[in-house]
Amino acid sequence: MPEQFLDQARRVVVKLGSNVITAANSLNLDVIEAISSQISVLMDRGIEVILVSSGAQSAGLRKMGMTTRPAEMPKRQAISAIGQSGLMMAYENSFEKSGKKVAQILLTAEDLNNRKRYLNARNTLNTLMEWKVVPIINENDTVMMEEIKLGDNDNLSAMIALLMDADFLFILTDIEGLYDKDPRRFPDAQLIKKVSSLKKEIEEYAGNIPGTLGTGGMLSKIKAAKKVASAGIPMIVAKGNINNVLLRLFKGERLGTYFVPKNQKLASRKCWIAHTLAPKGSVVIDDGAVRAVRENGKSILPIGVVRVEGEFEQGAPVAFKTAGNEIIGIGLVNYRSSDIELIKGLRTSQIEACLGSKHYDEIIHRNNMVLKDLF
Repeated sequence: MPEQFLDQARRVVVKLGSNVITAANSLNLDVIEAISSQISVLMDRGIEVILVSSGAQSAGLRKMGMTTRPAEMPKRQAISAIGQSGLMMAYENSFEKSGKKVAQILLTAEDLNNRKRYLNARNTLNTLMEWKVVPIINENDTVMMEEIKLGDNDNLSAMIALLMDADFLFILTDIEGLYDKDPRRFPDAQLIKKVSSLKKEIEEYAGNIPGTLGTGGMLSKIKAAKKVASAGIPMIVAKGNINNVLLRLFKGERLGTYFVPKNQKLASRKCWIAHTLAPKGSVVIDDGAVRAVRENGKSILPIGVVRVEGEFEQGAPVAFKTAGNEIIGIGLVNYRSSDIELIKGLRTSQIEACLGSKHYDEIIHRNNMVLKDLF
């Protein structure tokens, strides 16, 4: 049950959606102040809190006197830039009442895909928490393009929970949790209070419950739950404007939907590979290599590779899959795609003669791969 995790939680991530902190295309300052006050209470108890907050576009729309979000990407980015300062000012004013300072962190997928930048972000966040400063994180919409887009803040909050080895993730939204159908349309909808396994039917429930103001509906929250569950991090989706929602959850009150984490958790580096990196291509392996990887935890050697798909450099994340196109997992390659084309099907003893040098025996080392079953 969630209480056992909450009793031991020392670092948590709280995600606030646009639909919680905005009303009539402007920021709901009462809700922002209420959440800020609750976070301050938790910090006074010795709990580190990282806040992931949407709302910049809504704040920008109000500043510009606009009632609907522009269709053009440059205008959306400009609106976000205008609104981000107002969003941060609202938080700064709210946290100041409890004697707390805040810091703004804006991220793109590039910041998390690059291992060095990923670790730099973690070091910065750790320093802020040592200083008892509240990190407030949002996607950097101003420079966002499809290639560097994180998707939505549900995904971002999960990535931050993994990055910071959080003990719990709270996603606060505009409905009480996950229902078996959309409660805004069906009066007989039933709240699912506990999800022990993220089966296909759970995704089907979530797929029918869209978001309102934000980009992410309930399905994006299920995807976030999958990510953190693989790292052993529990998650709760609850209604954000319930009175003292965070404090009541920490008291053990059963609110929202609780997502049970997996007992077998991935290591931090493997979480980064599985959930942060986007494959740049793929290698197709034969049946023997599939068995060796799946059943015996072996590395992928050149002799087991039958085909290369896409162009990628050494160190790139790639999917590895069967001849039937079933993805088995993702890993970091030791050779670029053009070299793998040359050495596929060869024994490791033949690599040097083919390429002129041999730095690795493996195409993908077992320490740098994650099987799909684990995430």
